[in-house]
Amino acid sequence: MSNRKELEERLDAFDAAERRSALEELATTHADAFGPEGANVNMHAHSFFSYNAAGYSPSHLAWDARKTGLYAAGLCDFDVLDGLEEFLEAGLALGLRATVNLETRAFFGEYADADISSPGEPGVTYIMGAGFARVPAATTPAGRELAAYRDRARERNMALMRRLNAHLPEIAVDYERDVAALTPSGSATERHIVAAYVNRAISVFERPRAAADYWARILDKEKDETLALMADRPSFEEALRGRLVKRGGLGYERPSGDTFPPVEEFIQWVLSCEAIPMITWLDGTSPAEEDGRAMIECLMSRGAAALNIIPDRNWNVRDPEQRAVKRANLRRIVDVAGELGLPVNIGTELNKPGLPFADDLDGEALRRYKEPFLRGARVMVGHTLLARYAGFSYSGSAARGRFADVKARNAFFEAVGALPPLTRRRAEELRAMGEEEAFARLRDAAVESKHGKE
Repeated sequence: MSNRKELEERLDAFDAAERRSALEELATTHADAFGPEGANVNMHAHSFFSYNAAGYSPSHLAWDARKTGLYAAGLCDFDVLDGLEEFLEAGLALGLRATVNLETRAFFGEYADADISSPGEPGVTYIMGAGFARVPAATTPAGRELAAYRDRARERNMALMRRLNAHLPEIAVDYERDVAALTPSGSATERHIVAAYVNRAISVFERPRAAADYWARILDKEKDETLALMADRPSFEEALRGRLVKRGGLGYERPSGDTFPPVEEFIQWVLSCEAIPMITWLDGTSPAEEDGRAMIECLMSRGAAALNIIPDRNWNVRDPEQRAVKRANLRRIVDVAGELGLPVNIGTELNKPGLPFADDLDGEALRRYKEPFLRGARVMVGHTLLARYAGFSYSGSAARGRFADVKARNAFFEAVGALPPLTRRRAEELRAMGEEEAFARLRDAAVESKHGKE
């Protein structure tokens, strides 16, 4: 029997079979590591299929979520659904409520001249699809559009790399060799590109002081200051990202409607996948988010039906004045979501070192939001179960017809999401009985469970 640490390391192998084997052994021989179910969630966690600061796979995210006793967890990668089956199957193996989202950037024409949720990129908003039940077949229109999102991201990355190579010829990188190779399926991000340049500088300059001399000129810092910054690689890469990629950086190019897909197109694609189009919220300080309700209602008119928030950036702020502003903005936007009937999805992303594995919903800053945040998590899990096994999507015509009132719809999906975590055996039973009977079983179980708690 392998020790737990070794198995946990194997969870991040690029080979899917090795990850699957490691998770099976962990689930069967190290179940004593599972923490009791708590009331915290992380419904927005990136894996190594886009960018995870610790290099975690979907299986590793699910394992740590079960170890730490999360009530539910959600995978969320950029532009791909490569981890969907792995994460949902890991949830079954571990007894974890699970859901899968996809995040991208889109162009929001009504706010073409304003920063929205992507600082320094006017007109660009982060946007999500939530609760994908399966990966659309490659030969379907939805499958071809999913492939197009991956291809567009790759094209943007390669264009950025070409611009950077022109400024950094001494450490020019090759996309396939140096960037795409950092991910298991080649779905690289800006952070991978920055890491590739750091890696290339190490190999070209060999001595740290020589590399520091080079980077000092790029960062416009003293050599010794740069050398000290290089000792903390995550902070160093974050500083380089600002200098190389963001507004004013060497590789920056102002986006346009041709750079990213229109929000309307993305929302329609999400709906075609029977998933939930989800608005993302930054912190209320951008020009577009100053009137958050107006922005949200505009996106709702196009089909968006939920709201994603990263709470940590909305309260865990060093400057007291900024902290007060952002906390007030958070309170307002959660109230707006409640008034509009939008389920709220939360998480910590895990795409930078130092981020908490999950938000503390009993802590002073967030306990007032504990119930709406948990309700949102249950809605997402309930939708995933009903869409995957019963063909009944939160955003589908059947659900909208059955529940004309959005609050009633939320209550139903929440009740299903509050059921005990699905096991493999129960999942096979639901698959075998067909969608109609699976819907009835999940509905009846939710009603019985709700009545039993009253």
